[in-house]
Amino acid sequence: MLDCFTNADRVLKKDSQQDYHLEYAMENNTHTILAFSRQLHTCDPNDKSLTESTVRVIWAYHDKDFKYGGQNYHGSNRGTKSLRLLNPEKNAVIPPSLPYFDLANQNVSYLVSASVFPLPYYLICIAACEHASLTMSSKCTMMPTVEPLIQKGHESIVHHILLYQCSSSLNDSVLDYGHECYHPNMPDSFLTCQTVIFAWAIGGEGFIYPPHVGLSIGTALDPQYVLMEVHYDNPSYVEGMIDNSGLRLFYTANLRRYDAGVIEAGLWVSLFHNIPPGMPEFLSEGHCTLECLEEALDAEKPTGIHVFAVLLHAHLAGRALRMRHFRKGSELQLLAYDDEFDFNFQEFQYLKEERTILPGDNLVTECHYSTLNRTDMTWGGFSTRNEMCLSYLVYYPKINLTRCESIPDLMEQLQFIGVKQIYRPVRTWPFIIKSPKQYKNLSFVDAMNKFKWSREQGHSYNDYVLKLPLNVRCTKTENAEWTIHGMMALPPEIERPYTTEPIICSSSSWLNANLFLTVLIVVYISAIASRSHEPFVQL
Repeated sequence: MLDCFTNADRVLKKDSQQDYHLEYAMENNTHTILAFSRQLHTCDPNDKSLTESTVRVIWAYHDKDFKYGGQNYHGSNRGTKSLRLLNPEKNAVIPPSLPYFDLANQNVSYLVSASVFPLPYYLICIAACEHASLTMSSKCTMMPTVEPLIQKGHESIVHHILLYQCSSSLNDSVLDYGHECYHPNMPDSFLTCQTVIFAWAIGGEGFIYPPHVGLSIGTALDPQYVLMEVHYDNPSYVEGMIDNSGLRLFYTANLRRYDAGVIEAGLWVSLFHNIPPGMPEFLSEGHCTLECLEEALDAEKPTGIHVFAVLLHAHLAGRALRMRHFRKGSELQLLAYDDEFDFNFQEFQYLKEERTILPGDNLVTECHYSTLNRTDMTWGGFSTRNEMCLSYLVYYPKINLTRCESIPDLMEQLQFIGVKQIYRPVRTWPFIIKSPKQYKNLSFVDAMNKFKWSREQGHSYNDYVLKLPLNVRCTKTENAEWTIHGMMALPPEIERPYTTEPIICSSSSWLNANLFLTVLIVVYISAIASRSHEPFVQL
C-alpha cells in the first residue's frame, strides 16, 4: 500500500509522510479486499482531516497491478461517493419479517406533489385498544424505521420527501388523488397538514429509531391521516417525466418506551430569507429562540427533551451547515455540523450521545452559502434554485412543538437599499414600494434585484441582517400557535463561545482509538479479467 497525492496536473506523487497502514488484504478471482487505517488528523498538508462532515470519496481501479511511475489508466472503472465516515453506526437490526406499508405517488408529473393517505391499521389498532385509555401511554402500533422508495432512474430527480401529520377532521374526499403542492387549486384540506413527522433528502438512506423510541400510530392523539410531499428537481424542464416514488413504513406491535417527535428549526421558508449575488461567502441564521422553547417546554416537559438525530438541510448554494446550542449565555458543543455540505447527499446524523434541550435554551441553524455564479438575488423558497436553512431534530418524549423558527424583519432589510415607504394596506404579495422614486411601484423582490450589489455591500448587508430583530415562528399541530408566535425577539448574546479541543498530531495519538479510522474496501473484478499478483491501492 502506498500513500500518494495529486494536484492539478493529475499525476500521482508519493507522499513523503506515509500515513495509511494496511491492516488486512485478500484477493480471489472476483474480489480484492483491503482494510487500512489512518489518523483522523495527520497534520500532513497532502492529507485531508477526517471529521463528522461529509467526505467525498474518489475511487478507481485497474485489473492489472500498479507500478509506481507507470500506472495504468483506470478507464471507466472509477467513481465517487459522498459519505460520513464518522457517523455513528445504526445498531438496531430490523427483522426481515417486520410488516410494512408503502406510501407511493401514482404517476406524478409535478415539480412538488402532495398526496394524502389514511394510515393503514388505524381502525384495526383502535379495535385492539378499545378497552385502553387513549392516552400517549396506550399505544397500539409503533414505526421503528422508515425507508425511501425511489423509482429506479429517478435518484437525481427526487430531491426530498416530507411526511406531515394532518388534521383528524380532514375531508375524506381528498384521499383519492394527489395534487401539485402550493398550487392555487390545491385542496384546502391539505393546508391542515403542517406537522412534520419524517423527512428524507437526496442521497440519504432509511432512518432507524433507537431501541427505546418509535413513531406512535393508532391512538386518538396520533396521526390518522398523513400527507406525503415530494419535491422534484427538474432544472432542464424535461417533459413527460412520471414518478412513483414514496416511503416504506415498517410497523410493530412491540411497544417502545418513548414517542418520537420532530421539530423543524431554522429560517422560516419565505422571501424574508435572501442572499445577494456574487458572494463567495454569506451567512444566514435561523433561530429557535429561548422564548419559543421556554413556552413550549415549560408547558409540556420542563425537564427537557432528548435529541438523538439531526438532518441539516439547504439547497444548491449551501456550502456548510451547523446547529449551534446555547444555554444561559454559554455555547455548548455543536448539536450537528457539516462543513463540507453536499446538496446531493443529505441524511440524518445520529448523535454519538443524546443531547438534552431545556427551557431557556437557544438553537441556531447556521448556513454558509456561495452565490459567486449568480447574477440575481437568491430567495428563500422550495425550488432547488431557491434556498433553505433548516434543521430537523428527532427527539423524545414528544411534545406539541412542530416549528421553532425565525425570520429577520423585512422592512429593516429594505432600509439597507434605501426603501422608505410601501403601499398600505398591503394587498399584494410581494408588496409594492411607494418611495423612493427609483423603486416606486416595484415589488420588494424587483427592488432588491435592481440594487447594484458589490461584494463589499454584500458583506455589509450580511453583518446588518444578522443583527436585526427576529420575528418568532412557534407552532403546534393542527396549525395552532404558541402565544409567542409572531412576537419580536433579539438574537442571543453569546458571552462564552464554545472552544474546540486542539488537534493532536503526535505519533502517540495512534494509541487513542477515537483518533483513527479503519476503512474496508471491497473491489469486485469481473471473473473474465486476468488477475496478476498482489492487490494495490493508492490513497
